[in-house]
Amino acid sequence: MQPQSILILILIISIVSYVFDQLLDLINLKSQRKDIPKEIESFYEKEKYLKALAYNSERTKFSFLTSAFSFLISGSMLLFGGFGWVDSLLRSYIENQILLALAFFGVLMLVSDIITIPFQWYGIFVIEEKYGFNKTTIKTFITDKLKGYALGAIVGGGLLSLLIYFVLAIGPFFWIWFSIIAAVFILFINMFYTSLILPLFNKLTPLPDGELKKRIEDFSRKVNFPLDNIFIIDGSKRSKKANAFFSGIGRKKKIVLYDTLIANHTTDELVAVLAHEVGHFKKKHIIWGYVLSVSQIVFTLFVLSLMIFNENLSLALGGSQLAIHLNLLAFGILFSPISGVTGLLMNMYSRKNEFEADAYAKETFDGSALMNALKRLSVDSLSNLYPHPWYVFFHYSHPPLLKRLEALS
Repeated sequence: MQPQSILILILIISIVSYVFDQLLDLINLKSQRKDIPKEIESFYEKEKYLKALAYNSERTKFSFLTSAFSFLISGSMLLFGGFGWVDSLLRSYIENQILLALAFFGVLMLVSDIITIPFQWYGIFVIEEKYGFNKTTIKTFITDKLKGYALGAIVGGGLLSLLIYFVLAIGPFFWIWFSIIAAVFILFINMFYTSLILPLFNKLTPLPDGELKKRIEDFSRKVNFPLDNIFIIDGSKRSKKANAFFSGIGRKKKIVLYDTLIANHTTDELVAVLAHEVGHFKKKHIIWGYVLSVSQIVFTLFVLSLMIFNENLSLALGGSQLAIHLNLLAFGILFSPISGVTGLLMNMYSRKNEFEADAYAKETFDGSALMNALKRLSVDSLSNLYPHPWYVFFHYSHPPLLKRLEALS
């Protein structure tokens, strides 16, 4: 394809993707109902439920604004050759292809983040604050930004440097070697996320001795779950929303409970949530999820290898010559319909896994306690109880609350 045809295709994909996402958000917003489901009415006061409707409505309407702004910026950059202009500007100062790619993506990411800071600020300090969720201070917001920039530069920059190096040094078969690196990197993150990365942003404290710790250890022994440590994470420093997860691959598993989760739930509910997480381990969802993720990366890199040296991709974005970084950007847009399909399949797989983990918690511990925990989590986070089925199909990695309660019943 000629550069002009490629640019038209890129613009069509971008427009269709934007319109489709906005339509999904709109029908999901319209699907809200004011009646409280019988399954959860004992947990929800009418006033709080109306607050939940207002919260979801305001977030969705705000997302229309932020999405429109991002679409106009990216569309203008595509239409007027802005990405090629950035490449030409940097190329006059930098000759090394790896450093040029790092500078190109670094500038794009930094400028993109800076111009959207007002939207991020409003979302956290106005909307989340208004509905009682925000606990983030200005200092935490700024330090999170700086740490995020540093981590992105080190990890993202390191991986991008390796990718560009392999492309230049090996040629079309770079995808084989970089797939191996990506697989090892994901494995490393799964194993050491809690001990190396999470402490950069949050404080982890061992769960003190007491009834909760004893009940968790008793359950772990009962189902032969290789528990190593139990930590409490200070999630309340940013939000009142709660969560729980475990990390690690092999015989050493770390359980992480949000302090907000512990504060709002009974011991039985907490153990039930843990039982759900253990269900993912017992059903081998973690292993299969890893295999599928790596397979997805391998496929993506293989398709990339077929396009990475096509000069017309760079010209389509306004470049004056072949630039690997411009081709990566163009490929990301052109590949998005395929990645959308694979993401859809992964969400379907994830929803299946959630049902299986719920069933495991019911079989090995207490289905009623898990149902109460799910209800309380939904109420505390002001979740949408009536998401539109199409929105769920395309976006939800977890089944809606009512579907989970129905399955558990």
